[in-house]
Amino acid sequence: MTGAGYLAVDSGGSGLRAVVGAPGRGPLARAASDVPVRTGERGLDPVHFMEQLVPMARALCAEAGLERVDTAAIGAAGMASLGDALRAELPDGLARELGVTRAALAADAVTAYVGALGSRPGAVIAAGTGLIAIGTDLSGWRRADGWGHLLGDCGGGAWIGRAGLEAALRAHDGRDGSSARLLADAEEMFGPVTGLPGQVYPRADRAAVLASFAPRVGACAEDGDPVALDIVRTAARHMAGSAAAVCPAEGARAVGCTGGLFGLGEVLLAPLDERLAELLPGARRVPAEGGPLDGAVRLAEDLSAGPLALPGDERMLCVTSTGGRTSPSRPAPVRNSSDKTGRIPLTCTLPEQEAPGSH
Repeated sequence: MTGAGYLAVDSGGSGLRAVVGAPGRGPLARAASDVPVRTGERGLDPVHFMEQLVPMARALCAEAGLERVDTAAIGAAGMASLGDALRAELPDGLARELGVTRAALAADAVTAYVGALGSRPGAVIAAGTGLIAIGTDLSGWRRADGWGHLLGDCGGGAWIGRAGLEAALRAHDGRDGSSARLLADAEEMFGPVTGLPGQVYPRADRAAVLASFAPRVGACAEDGDPVALDIVRTAARHMAGSAAAVCPAEGARAVGCTGGLFGLGEVLLAPLDERLAELLPGARRVPAEGGPLDGAVRLAEDLSAGPLALPGDERMLCVTSTGGRTSPSRPAPVRNSSDKTGRIPLTCTLPEQEAPGSH
């Protein structure tokens, strides 16, 4: 076994994925758990997080032939709003159990951004069950939506699925704005639509249940169903509006799209491009280079090489060091005065408590 490497983690509602690698060699081994990190009164549970991650990371180090990992990048859904306990306890736990001396703690929206665009200025629309847009001009972060399926996530999978099921129920009732095609698809998936409330309302994963109908809405739209087409086009307008809210006002602006919802294809992407052209003239939509786990790997590799080029933020992205920390709201000055990039080292201390924020 030789040398030290890095650990990259993507933690979300479907479980936890981890990669270990080494600078100059790239990712060397990866593993996954389908058990999501628990949440409780303190938000994301750092004990449960470490119980899952430590044995996985040790096994990956053995598989990759690494003695230890000295750098880690952790991307987690809920880090921004439910991550107080993680931010307080994870750096010391990683240092104690794995030998990590520097760790980047990031919201999953940030790892999605980095996976899609790297360190370029621009905006990223992350659309799956939910929807959030995040943007940076490399001096700070902005986000839009991501408020969950009851209060927002407009244009996301749950939003599209719910709108499609509403149109199905309208058809059942004989009301305007209905779609017989969506009614038939809903009954094929869920059985008689009179039973839909009982299948949706009591479920803790109701957002995922709603989102499971989004591909049917997309297929109906592709076949020309006018109600389904209107739903998908409205979703595209919501996406473009969120991207416009966070995209830098000037410069070469890229808009990346990441997440499973974009598997709907041109029926969604065409109206999205039309609306982006109206709201963000001069910006261009680009294919995502990778996903959130790829973003965590990029952060880990960049952190292994030196200061990150991305801006620090108390809730969105903060780098901790076991050798001393400074506040993310007061970024340290550029260490090398000959560096003309304007990049700011992200060494920071995390406050004991933070106000709830976005996830």
